[in-house]
Amino acid sequence: MARTVVTGHAGFIGFHLAQRLLNQGNVVLGIDGMTDYYDPQLKRDRLAQLRRTENFTHEERMLEHRDEIVALILRFQPDAIVHLAAQAGVRYSLENPAAYIESNVLGTFTVLEAARQAKPKHLLMASTSSVYGGNQKVPFAETDRTDAPISLYAATKKAGEDLAHSYSSLHQLPTTAFRFFTVYGPWGRPDMALFKFVDAIQHGRAIDVYGNGEMRRDFTYIDDLVDGIVGLLDRPPALGRPVSQLDSLSAVAPFRSVNIGGGNPVGLMDFIAAIEDSLGQKARANLLPMQTGDMVETYAEPALLEALIGRAPRTPLSQGVREFVNWYNNYCAGFREE
Repeated sequence: MARTVVTGHAGFIGFHLAQRLLNQGNVVLGIDGMTDYYDPQLKRDRLAQLRRTENFTHEERMLEHRDEIVALILRFQPDAIVHLAAQAGVRYSLENPAAYIESNVLGTFTVLEAARQAKPKHLLMASTSSVYGGNQKVPFAETDRTDAPISLYAATKKAGEDLAHSYSSLHQLPTTAFRFFTVYGPWGRPDMALFKFVDAIQHGRAIDVYGNGEMRRDFTYIDDLVDGIVGLLDRPPALGRPVSQLDSLSAVAPFRSVNIGGGNPVGLMDFIAAIEDSLGQKARANLLPMQTGDMVETYAEPALLEALIGRAPRTPLSQGVREFVNWYNNYCAGFREE
């Protein structure tokens, strides 16, 4: 029975991960600020699901309150820490850049300080495919350069990776930064494309399609993402022990970055077609130019993930979209975008 801290457990990904860990019999301490970036009721409803399970503790705390968080984690004595709490979204970073610095940089610093003192067997932290930024090479491999971010969101997540690498080197802290690729599925955020598109189509509104519909994304179903995180939990990096020639393992620290993506990018219009098929309704689309900070394509190279855990995301987009639509219809068919 492992003891795991999950930050951001009331969020989309954190909820699914915490639920999986609890179902496997683990003890979970969840830390979440329950912020109002989107309707907190969705977070409260996720939290209610987690509270049905034994061995779960919820703490509503902001990571910026460093001394409180460090003391909390030290008392818990975790075997592992999974740091998912963050200010998400590329576009919102244009409106409120301070939120990204406070949450993604200062909040990550708090978690690193707690890990330095608690000494878990493994620290895992969420990064993003957005760190590949202006990289023109596809598919994106973990050994590619990530020094040309094109959004503040990406810059703060890359800063988190760099801070974690330094802590890993200085304190011999086994750390994995996993990079997400357009995660979707039930309980997803209302600001995400799938939620917005389904809600608009069902209520007769046109959808805004940026990049004139020419963008491509390596969509990752939530269950596949959680499979990846859980698989990596028991694979902490060890200095000088790469698993393959493609390993991103640092030469000076027990630190690696890992893509969690299937390596199967899908065009935005094909994504919309999958939604139309699941709903049995056609979308009315407003084709718009690219928004500042958006990437034209994300495309994961999954070889390192496969070498580490023996699998990569494989859920077909049509199946994943259908699962979301079923959840949406059961949970929040009355949702209205403000």
